[in-house]
Amino acid sequence: MTMPRQRGLTEQAADAAIDSACRLLRLPSIRNEFSDIADRAIKDQMTYRGFLAELLMAECDDRARRRSERRIKAAGFPREKSLRTFDFDANPNIDPATIHTLASCEWIKKSQPLCLIGDSGTGKSHMLIALGTEAAMKGYRVRYTLATKLVNELVEAADEKQLNKTIARYGRVDLLCIDELGYMELDRHGAELLFQVLTEREEKNSVAIASNESFGGWTKTFTDPRLCAAIVDRLTFNGTIIETGTDSYRLASTRARAEETTKAS
Repeated sequence: MTMPRQRGLTEQAADAAIDSACRLLRLPSIRNEFSDIADRAIKDQMTYRGFLAELLMAECDDRARRRSERRIKAAGFPREKSLRTFDFDANPNIDPATIHTLASCEWIKKSQPLCLIGDSGTGKSHMLIALGTEAAMKGYRVRYTLATKLVNELVEAADEKQLNKTIARYGRVDLLCIDELGYMELDRHGAELLFQVLTEREEKNSVAIASNESFGGWTKTFTDPRLCAAIVDRLTFNGTIIETGTDSYRLASTRARAEETTKAS
């Protein structure tokens, strides 16, 4: 398709031509914003080059935002969580400086693991999702899953002779976030399948896990001691271990709200 070229277009004709060209070239941000940017360019007496740069940067910024949104959606997080909304004052066991260092995602670049260990309600899942979201925003491919859901998927894949394909799919993402590891006992077959995923990713891509059990208690989840030791080794080698403690932030918040309600009544 060739668009007619004319000189001396009216403002209305120029707007229509820009709209058509943006649709043809698939530049939705420029199409939506060029009028406001043009008005601002006149007000600020921008040069032609400056005006063009503003248009192109608007398109680039919007495309980057949409890519981040797609990566976050593809990660499969169950809910939105961010570092900005985490209450570090409520859990002094978690060092803000350590978390903000992790948010730089250098550990993902180095294919290192991360373990968040602590009781329920201490912020493990919040931190896991928030750090995963940071990684997705920085361009990394992220996948979130519950440990039991991952094992069930692997078992089904093995039954359908799709195991290698499924393991390869989990092996390709830059960061695999496994939540609720240690909540339920896994039979030997399920534990071995999970071990295969971890082995596929070892020193190639990062794994981040959240568990309510200390490593010493993982023998209740992985009943084979040797297999348990091998899994712990893969999840801790050159990694970061953060212990979130035993005091439930959720329980404390619930009690505080109850006390406020009682006082108010």
